[in-house]
Amino acid sequence: MFGLRVKMTILLIIFFGILYAVVSVIGYLIGIHNFIFYLFLALFFIFLQYLIGPKIVELTMNVRYVSESEEPYLHEIVEELAKRANIPKPKVGIAEINIPNAFAFGRSLKDGRVCVTRGILRLLDKNELKAVLGHEISHLKNRDVIFITFLSVLPLLLYLIARNLLFMGMYARRDERERGNLPLVLVGLFAFIMYFITNLLVLYASRIREYFADTGSVKLGSRPSHLASALYKLVYGNARISREELRNYEGVKAFFLNDPSRALKEIRDLREIDLDLSGKIEEDELIYLRNKKIKLSFADKLFELLSTHPNMLKRIKYLSKLERG
Repeated sequence: MFGLRVKMTILLIIFFGILYAVVSVIGYLIGIHNFIFYLFLALFFIFLQYLIGPKIVELTMNVRYVSESEEPYLHEIVEELAKRANIPKPKVGIAEINIPNAFAFGRSLKDGRVCVTRGILRLLDKNELKAVLGHEISHLKNRDVIFITFLSVLPLLLYLIARNLLFMGMYARRDERERGNLPLVLVGLFAFIMYFITNLLVLYASRIREYFADTGSVKLGSRPSHLASALYKLVYGNARISREELRNYEGVKAFFLNDPSRALKEIRDLREIDLDLSGKIEEDELIYLRNKKIKLSFADKLFELLSTHPNMLKRIKYLSKLERG
């Protein structure tokens, strides 16, 4: 946990260092007035996302909120975990989709929502489901949705600046380009490069927050093996879903517990952990993994770099080092 906090601190220092550099360079080259316009435009889009984001998630995932009388089992687990986490009990919903998964979202702790898909209810046992819900409750407690949304301001701002300046530079008349549009094009290219870099930093922050939520699930009382086993089952469940159905949820997969589009590749990696081929990851198998050195291919490292979720083998290796809370 200490290592994660150090990584997060270093990332934020780098992130705000880049923010300061971008503000200084672009403000100097194109004038502070223009930069303020782009800043307010980016903040407007973020605020709009903050307002309507939950509704978009609900519609995309086909979420239906359920009462205690409808799903007493789910409500009991969520209420117990929320008390342990010392946060208000979130709304409980079921997403009527086949992809086995879970997710949490909301504008604040008081507006928290925890949802499971219909597919995951058919797949996990009680302990595994509790571990998954502990992960999602931890996301709410850590305010991860708000945190990542806040970090997303800078990449969005840089994208708006880059698109505007590059468009101006490319479509200006030839005599205008000769008179001095080149600096604007160079600033646009600089903004685009920084957009790419800061977007990678946001993805890295998202992966760190997943590790925090995994730690949180264990601190809320679940065994690491229960969460590892749940992740293992989710990978298999996701691999059975058609590519066409997965594409329908491409835009919201960052909310999921794992990345469904990586499931086929992850099956081959995780099969090495399930030594008895039971379809679950037991305590002794986690101990075996804890003492085993894992190596990722260049392709695996590249995919992780561009993903909101950690590599699954690394993630379960991390779980193997945790002790139950």
